[in-house]
This record gives sequence, C-alpha cells and structure tokens, in this order.
Amino acid sequence: MLKCPMIERAKLSDQKEKKGFVIWLTGLSGSGKSTLADEVYDSISANGNRVEKLDGDVMRGVFPATGFTREERDAHIKRVGFVASLLEKHDVIVVASFISPYRKARRLVRDMCSNFIEVFVSVSLDECERRDVKGLYKRARAGEIKDFTGIDAPYEEPQNAEIVVDTESQELEESLAQVMEYIKQYM
Repeated sequence: MLKCPMIERAKLSDQKEKKGFVIWLTGLSGSGKSTLADEVYDSISANGNRVEKLDGDVMRGVFPATGFTREERDAHIKRVGFVASLLEKHDVIVVASFISPYRKARRLVRDMCSNFIEVFVSVSLDECERRDVKGLYKRARAGEIKDFTGIDAPYEEPQNAEIVVDTESQELEESLAQVMEYIKQYM
C-alpha cells in the first residue's frame, strides 16, 4: 500500500501541535483527589493523548525518606513539581494528585510550569474523617501520627484555583465533567 507523504506530514504536524499541561489536584486526605485523578487520567488517555499520572502515595514510595514537616513537604512538592514540569515540556499532559497543603509550594510548582491548572478538591474535614478508609485521621486524633494535615498541621486552601470541585455535594461524574470541560481549551 502506498503512503501519501502529505497525509503523513499532516498527521505528524497535528500531533506536534498538542502541548503539555499540568492538572494539579490539591485537597485534604480523603477529599477524593486520587479517585478524580484516576478518572481524569482515563478520560484523557482514552482520546489517545500522551498523559502521565503522578500520585502522592506512589511518589512517596519513590522518595521514601520524605518526611512530613513543613520543610520536608515543601521539598517533596518541589521535586514532584520539577518532574511534572519536565513532562509538560515534552508535551505530556500531567495529572498530579497531592495534598500539597501550602500555597507557597503550589505557587512554586505553578511557576515551574507553563500551563498549570490548579484543581481544589474541596470537602469538609468532617467528611474526610468520615471517609477515612486508611484510618489516618483516627490515628492522628489519637496522637499516633504527627503533623497530619487538617489535624495538627494546616491546609492552606487555594485562593485562585482554576477549578473548584466539591466532592461532598457532587457526584464523581459531575466533578469529572467540570474538569474535562475546563481543560478542553488546552487539548
């Protein structure tokens, strides 16, 4: 079968025009970040896009010496943000899911990236504690876990997130649709 060079070049140039961007999901433990990130990742990859998912629990396994003091959390987010920015520069869409409790650290990641979309996964602390599938809040309340975000370490809510999803009042499908509608402009 003969190939038409004009069509092949057109397909190649269409692929090259797709730019990478970073979707950064932030919120309390148990807010639904990872669940939503999984759905966003699946939706983006189903369309044949180059996409990579970075998850807080997975990345802590890669960087096992990462602690939970403010300085250690900031250093961890800086490392992960750098990885996200490298992927973005190579036209990969990055779906990142991290508590990332401090505005300054999230701003640092935003500054590293060309196209950064902050998604605040909003839910009350009470609801996060009710959902507590890992038992982390219970252990933090018992004093077994120190510097736990939302209990004895602060979570600084985003002030100007591009997207705010309320997983307490929205179904997963609604939150997913909200994110996918917003990112259409980047795809």
